[in-house]
Amino acid sequence: MTSLADYGWDHFFQPIQNTKQELTIGRIISIQGFTYALFTGQGEQEATLSGRLLHGASPEELPKVGDWVTFIDHDSPGYIIDVLPRRNELSRKAPGAKTEKQLLAANIDYALVVQSLDRNFNLMRLERYLVQLAACSIQPVIILSKADLIQDHTPYAYEIRKLQRSCPVHFCSTLTGVGLDELRDTLLQKQKTYILIGSSGVGKSTLLNALMGSSTQEVSPVSTANSKGRHTTTTRDLFLLPNGSLLIDTPGMREFGLTWEENGNTDSLFPAIARFANECRFRDCQHIHEKECAVREAVHRGELDKKVYESYLKLVREQRRFEINADDQRRMNKQAGRISREAQRHRNRYKG
Repeated sequence: MTSLADYGWDHFFQPIQNTKQELTIGRIISIQGFTYALFTGQGEQEATLSGRLLHGASPEELPKVGDWVTFIDHDSPGYIIDVLPRRNELSRKAPGAKTEKQLLAANIDYALVVQSLDRNFNLMRLERYLVQLAACSIQPVIILSKADLIQDHTPYAYEIRKLQRSCPVHFCSTLTGVGLDELRDTLLQKQKTYILIGSSGVGKSTLLNALMGSSTQEVSPVSTANSKGRHTTTTRDLFLLPNGSLLIDTPGMREFGLTWEENGNTDSLFPAIARFANECRFRDCQHIHEKECAVREAVHRGELDKKVYESYLKLVREQRRFEINADDQRRMNKQAGRISREAQRHRNRYKG
């Protein structure tokens, strides 16, 4: 019988179980509107949110795919009472003009960052994913799909090495089967949780189907006019693969804005920059125009790729704009709340 451990329950969550004896524990495997599908020790079950969560929790506090929750299963559907503390969470800036953080999933061990070896491959887009994953404390694995389209993979591996990140790079093809056995038998570990991320059309759903050995997710063809993918997956769902690993499929992402919180060491998210940053004259060097900047000198000497350096500057500027806008939004919300409370006190004072 499939157990909670098979779905990733481990020593990180174990102490929590002792204080939640009266409730049932489950993991969110799918969300459809206000209905949550959970895996429990007795199989799958549907649940809805308790009133406290429905009316009192912020969007970030609500259950996400991958979350462990406590719930009451006396009725069908059950009622989710609480979300257990998360090991980590994958987030991005909400698409569009909003300055909000959008949580995609929780309690993830590894992220499979998928790019395809057609016109989708983009080193700077890949760097964007890797930076955000580092900020979220999630280990990345780079998956280069549609490997059958390219005979020589060496140039792609060379480009990725410019980022100076120590993460696995795996070539595979669902058409020919190349690389799939290695992915199943070597990379994907039992009881570990992985999440598929990448643009539409890179073959995430096709890869999931190949790993599942069935047509779990519907797939759509890539446009022949522009090689851009069409959205196939519309929800995030967690699947237990035949080899015992867990995989979260996600819709294709046209935007993947950064949301990391600046904690005084931005360079640590960019190993190619950090390699030289310690040699800068000034400890708070921004690597833009300061004198004796070892990072800029490395670019001039050709030891640091210019595109990688320019990507670093772009991503840092983007993150700081997000941080400033988020601070402004928090101040506005606090001010609006204060005005609302003062208005309520005024009404109470003159009531009756």
